[in-house]
Order: sequence, then C-alpha cells, then structure tokens
Amino acid sequence: MEEEFVKGDKVEVCSKQDGFFGSYFEAKVLSKLPCGSFYKVKYKNLVTEGEDPMPLIEIISADEIRPMPPKLFQPSTFRRHDKVDAFDLDAWWFGEIIGQKGDMFSVYFPTTNDVCEYPLERLRRHFDLVNGHWVSSAARQQRAS
Repeated sequence: MEEEFVKGDKVEVCSKQDGFFGSYFEAKVLSKLPCGSFYKVKYKNLVTEGEDPMPLIEIISADEIRPMPPKLFQPSTFRRHDKVDAFDLDAWWFGEIIGQKGDMFSVYFPTTNDVCEYPLERLRRHFDLVNGHWVSSAARQQRAS
C-alpha cells in the first residue's frame, strides 16, 4: 500500500536516471494530482538551469517517493561494514563503510562500484523502509542472524 502525502510533507525522491539510480533527493510535496498516483514536488537542492536558477519542480510517481528517514542522533563514528547514506551530488547515496583514515570514511557504493571518501558530517545511518516502517540496517542484520 502506497503512503499518502499531503502538501508540505518533506520527502525523498528516488532517482531512476542513469548514473543516479538508487540516489535520494530531498523535496517537499506541493500537491497530489487528482488523477492517478502522482505528486508535484519541489526539490531542496536541485535547481533549474539558466541565468536565474530556481528550485526544480517536477511531477513524480508515488512509487518514487518515500517519507524522510528518521533523524536520530548522529553517531560520533562508524565502523567497518556499517550501512550508511552519503550526501554527494545533491543526493543521498546508499553505501557501506569499508575503512577510515583520520576523519575521513571510505564508502563503497554497490550501485556504481565506486569508493569515495567522506567526513562524518556528510554521512548518516542507513534505514530501510519496510512495510511503512523505518528499520535500521543493523537491526535487520541482528534479526537475520
């Protein structure tokens, strides 16, 4: 069952474009369209092209939108194999911590097979949306074992 969003809800929009597959862009719902399961959203970090850029507004299918993940306390560090989201190119990308050098964390991205370095403030704990509820990856791994 799809979640219903209302005007003003903060959401994340999943990109299905080549090179951005699996990334999530922060947005705000402007309206639900009367026909079908579509929403008009305004992106937080994406802007229109041109001389006077404005926040990008798009019509998005309901299956490409999810609520914002919970904002729990930010951990003071991450450990190897922790599942995280890294903020890069105006979006959140799913990855896994594979190492740390000083204040920088090495993150492996399975969708692109890339490894990049990030400071702690550009990382957040990864959560999966399961049957309408946010579940941390660590909790899912513990239940599976």
